[in-house]
Amino acid sequence: MKKILITGALGQIGTELVLAMRDIYGSDNIIASNIRMNGSEEVINSGPFEILDVMDKDRLKEVGQKYKVDSVIHLAAILSAVGESNPTLAWDINMNGLFNVLEMAREHNCSVFVPSSIAVFGNDTPKDSTPQDTLQRPSTMYGVSKVAGELLCDYYYKKYNVDCRGLRFPGLISYMALPGGGTTDYAVHIYHEAIKNKKYTCYLNQGTYMDMMYMPDAINGIISLMESDTNKLKHRNAFNVTAMSFAPEHVFEEIKKHIPEFEMDYSIDPVRQEIANSWPNSLNDNEAREQWGWKPKYDLSLMTKDMLEKLSKKV
Repeated sequence: MKKILITGALGQIGTELVLAMRDIYGSDNIIASNIRMNGSEEVINSGPFEILDVMDKDRLKEVGQKYKVDSVIHLAAILSAVGESNPTLAWDINMNGLFNVLEMAREHNCSVFVPSSIAVFGNDTPKDSTPQDTLQRPSTMYGVSKVAGELLCDYYYKKYNVDCRGLRFPGLISYMALPGGGTTDYAVHIYHEAIKNKKYTCYLNQGTYMDMMYMPDAINGIISLMESDTNKLKHRNAFNVTAMSFAPEHVFEEIKKHIPEFEMDYSIDPVRQEIANSWPNSLNDNEAREQWGWKPKYDLSLMTKDMLEKLSKKV
């Protein structure tokens, strides 16, 4: 990778990824883009930044040609909870935006990273240690679009030799940027509320296990996969990856070790609870570990300590 375009660069993943990649590859070589200029000023000002709507295929190609882009990290998407409130928009952005990126990559010989999600699984998928290759029958438009996206990336690799790679991310937790409407968002908001108000009302019920990951591990996963030897990658664009699996009460208990006065109650959101119930309790990520050396650093305890330290300074 020499010239890398990142779409959705002011979102939860992009905010940290842009800065990390500029440190590694040089600021001028990471082109951040977003549909609007609302987000991290550091991302906007520390290197090239372009206003870019991925639905505008001509603008996408224009930016690619301007910077002679050879890699695209495509993060622009509508997430699960927002997607259920507007499924037409979720399909339009998630599928047609991806199609435009893949077409640009095909025409200009770019490699592509596209994140997938645990949302590709559904009620009929094995819940515990969910295999890399298993039944995918999601119950949300976000999940449907992610399964279709995995298949579309496979098609572009087999048909046009576009080097498409991706990870099935669990819930991602970050202190730098708030999430954008996903089912796992509670695991970010709980830390903010613990510091600001010493109290949090959780929209998911006790015992709702889901896979999670701290953002530094996610960033490392993206970079490591994109740098991996293509000949060793069997699954390419849909690797299961995880770092930890927990339920809301486990985060609460971990935070209380640092903030003893912290309190949490529950007010269940039926839509997000139904979505969470359809997702795995835990993933099997052996293929990622074996094919390209995936290994997360953070567990719940280490993440909680770091989140509270970083957020305390920020807040």
